[in-house]
Amino acid sequence: MSAQMKNISKAEVLVLKDQISYQEGQVVSKTLAQNDALSITLFSFDKGEEISTHASGGDAFVTCLDGVGKITIDGTEYLLQEGESIVMPAGHPHAVYGEERFKMLLVVVF
Repeated sequence: MSAQMKNISKAEVLVLKDQISYQEGQVVSKTLAQNDALSITLFSFDKGEEISTHASGGDAFVTCLDGVGKITIDGTEYLLQEGESIVMPAGHPHAVYGEERFKMLLVVVF
């Protein structure tokens, strides 16, 4: 069940928000690690783009890397700005929306 880091340089200081680009009219994702216990993914959202309401089998820890994102959990909206984080609890309906252009790090613990 090992999860190797991929799609990212190792033993090198880097800026996470520079590891993924914005694309007009799109949500872009880049998987950094994934196995049955853990998922680590970078996302970029163009303004107005979203991942519609869904639930996850694990607790989803989101950190905003750039811009402003709107996270909706159980119908309550939260605005995340650079450096801020929130946990979307397992089994609870949630959605992510680019209030402005928005980059985030998503870590899901199953």
